Parts: sequence; C-alpha cells; structure tokens
Amino acid sequence: MVNPTDVTASAAPAGEAVPYRWRWAALFVILAAEVMDLLDAMVTNIAAPTMRADLGGTPATIQWLGAAYTLSMAVGLITGGRLGDIFGRKRMFLIGAVGFTLGSLACAVAQSPEMLIGARVMQGLFGAVMLPQGLGMIKEMFPPKEMQAAFGMFGPVMGLSAVGGPILAGWLVEADYFGTGWRMIFLINLPLGAAALLAGMRYLPESRSPHPLRLDIPGIILASLGGFLVIYPLVQGRESDWPAWTFVMLGAAVVVFAAFGWFESRKSRQGGDPLIVPSLFRKRAFTGGLLTGTVFFSGMAGFMLVFNLYTQIGLGYSTLKAGLTMVPWSAGMIVGFGLAQAVQRFGRKVLHGGTLIMTVGVIAVLFTVSSAGLEVTPWQLVPALIVSGVGMGLLMAPFFDIVLAGVEQHETGSASGTLTAVQQLGNAFGVALLGTVFFDLLGSVPSGATFDHAMKVTLWVVAGMLIVTYAVAFLLPKQAREETPA
Repeated sequence: MVNPTDVTASAAPAGEAVPYRWRWAALFVILAAEVMDLLDAMVTNIAAPTMRADLGGTPATIQWLGAAYTLSMAVGLITGGRLGDIFGRKRMFLIGAVGFTLGSLACAVAQSPEMLIGARVMQGLFGAVMLPQGLGMIKEMFPPKEMQAAFGMFGPVMGLSAVGGPILAGWLVEADYFGTGWRMIFLINLPLGAAALLAGMRYLPESRSPHPLRLDIPGIILASLGGFLVIYPLVQGRESDWPAWTFVMLGAAVVVFAAFGWFESRKSRQGGDPLIVPSLFRKRAFTGGLLTGTVFFSGMAGFMLVFNLYTQIGLGYSTLKAGLTMVPWSAGMIVGFGLAQAVQRFGRKVLHGGTLIMTVGVIAVLFTVSSAGLEVTPWQLVPALIVSGVGMGLLMAPFFDIVLAGVEQHETGSASGTLTAVQQLGNAFGVALLGTVFFDLLGSVPSGATFDHAMKVTLWVVAGMLIVTYAVAFLLPKQAREETPA
C-alpha cells in the first residue's frame, strides 16, 4: 500500500482538464490496483502454511513468501514514482499492472518454493512501478475542492481490504475451486489485473512531470544491496546455526548503507538528482519518523505472520478460521482510524495514545493465550484483538502527516517515497526478525508446549518494540504540517 500523502516531486497543478466522470472512473482504476497490492500483502500470511505443506521447503520459506514481496517493493518504490515522471505515469501504471498480473500468474503456477519466491519478487517490483503513478495522476486530475474526497476513498478501501483479505484467503483455500487450493488467491488477480489494464487504457490521463529527474542507478543498486544484506542473513542464518557469513553480511550492510549516504550527499553537492534528498536527514522530524516507522512496522508485520502460524500450526485452525480470527483486529483498526479523525487536533498525542492502547492490546493477547493455553478460542481473543486494532488505527492515522511536518516543498516527493519504502522495508525486517525468533524457540521438534512458549515470547518482543516506538516518537513534531507555522 502506497500512502495517499505520497506525491511526486513536481506534479502539475490540479485542474479541470479531465472531465468529471472520467476523473472518478480513473480513480476507481487506481483503487483497483491498490486492492490487488493490499490483498497480496495479506493473503500470504494466512495461506503460507498451506503453501509450504504443498510445495515443501523449510520454515524460512514461510518468511521469504512475505519478505521477498515487501523487500522488492521497498526498493522499487523509491524509484517507481520517478519512472512515471520521466516516461509518463499512465505508461508506467499499465506496465506495472501487466507485470504484477503476470507475476500473480507465475505465483499460481509455481512448482517449487524457489519459483514461488521468485514470482513474489516479480510482483513486488512491478507493484512498485504501478502504485506510485496513481497518486501523481490524482493530484493532476482533481481540482483542490475534490482532492480531499478523492484521497478520502483510500481509507474505506484499506479498511475493507484489511477485513476482507484474511477472510477471502481462508475461504479460497478452503473452497479449493477446481482443485486449485492456495493457488486461487493469486489467480483471482488475473481478472482484476485485466480489468485494471483495460480500464486504465481508456480512462487514465496521459501525465508526466514537466521537469523529470534523472534516475540514480548507483543509488538504486546500493539501496537494494543494503536491504538484501540485512534480510537474507536474518531469514537464513537460523537454519544454518548462525555461521560466520551471516554476521559478515550484516556488517557489510552497515558499510553499504554508509556508502549509500556518502554517494547521495556527493551527488547532491554536484547538482545531480540523488535517490533520496540528503537534506532530509538533517531534519529531526524525518529521521525520527524513519526510526519510528521502522520499529513499528517491523513489529506489526512480524506479529501478523507469527500469529497466523500460531493459530494454524499450533492451534490447528483451518485457513478460514484463522482468517476470521483476525477480523476483530481489522475492525478495530477501522474504528481507530475513525477516532483519529475526531481527535486529530491533538497531533502527536494521538500517535502516543494509540501506541499505548496497542501495547495494552498485545499484552492482553499474551494473557489470553497464557490463561487459555492451547484450548484458546477465537471468541476469547476478540476483546484483546479489538483493542490492539484500535490502537494501531490511532497510531497509523496521523503518522505520515506528522512525519512530513517541516519538510520543504521540493523535498516532499523524496520524503514521502522514502517513508513508504521504509514501511515496506520494516515489514520485511519484521517478518525476518520475529519469524526467526519464533522458529528458533520452536526448535527442531515443535509440540503444543513449544508453540505456546514461542508465541508468548514473541508477544513480549512485540510489546517491547511498541514501547520503543513510543519512546522514539518523541522525536516527531507535536503537530502535523498543516498546523505548523509556515
């Protein structure tokens, strides 16, 4: 999901050039692409145990099914918007839609874990090309008086996808239409992708920046390499009993990211077009936002993976039952988003309050699991999951606006794109880190008792990450940008 606050660095002023009916038709095309991304990011958490049981592989396979998608998207998002500026947003949206749909087909026909993981990388890369284009087109298509209503459509879409995604995944796997099993969760993207492509060709406007920036190829390579050097050893190291190469790769990641920072600063001083504007890192709000986002999104992505593994493998829930178990969390998140709109004047306090509420909810899940043991039912988990979801909604609603407070106009495109990429990178890091903690605690011969213990420890880790999130959030401004003096 690309955050609706994202904008391209030099989007043209919005106006009335596109007819009213066509503007809204184009918006629904863009929202269809968002739905494909949201569903694909969620459904594999539910279906991952079934995929591994069918294709084989190690526990790391389950981690890679999520991490491969989010890591490739994180890297691609930094440059996806710029490709639209240079080559045209409609063209890149259509290319991304074709690639994402073909990537979904490749996932559906995969015959081995390696093929499936490779197809997930393909989906992530083309998704990163497709999604940022829609936001730039919205800013050009809609006049200011309609802009808020257009971006307001993203909230309900996110909410419905959050609620419907796990249920849809569980239902499709359980229904086993035409003997496809888990493969149907990817095949369903084929008609969605075809519809987005055909409607996009008809309704999306031609759009590109009048002053496109140049691609920073060395920056792309360094950022990609740095992310890989972090995620790969975290996922694979546990299965190899943490040999020396895992620590060498993690150390090399620090060197690569330092080289990336040096190169971007040098490119900026020489008047080039860096991948990330270096001046952003001199702003406390932005660096604080990166830290806050990395810790928070890591904890949440890791928790979602581990919780679904616990319910399906540890408790023996079916995929549909596991998906339904997560509905209270998603419903609570929608409520949290709504509450955040009513109290948005309190700025950072809303984010802090959401963090504390979410921490209480996670600890409540922990005590529910501890008291009920392996006999815990979905109904017993409902109160704790609702509280956790409400806290998450309150936390996420003001996050991007607050982080972008104080960012200069010429830095906005780079800042918002970087934040969204960090969100995806945090997701990949969380899946790698908490998945590794969980599987390490399970040991080589998991039993009910070890599943119970692994889940409890992981929940304490998640609660600790939320407390860290609360602390580093003090680096953020007290109010969002629109409430700060110019």
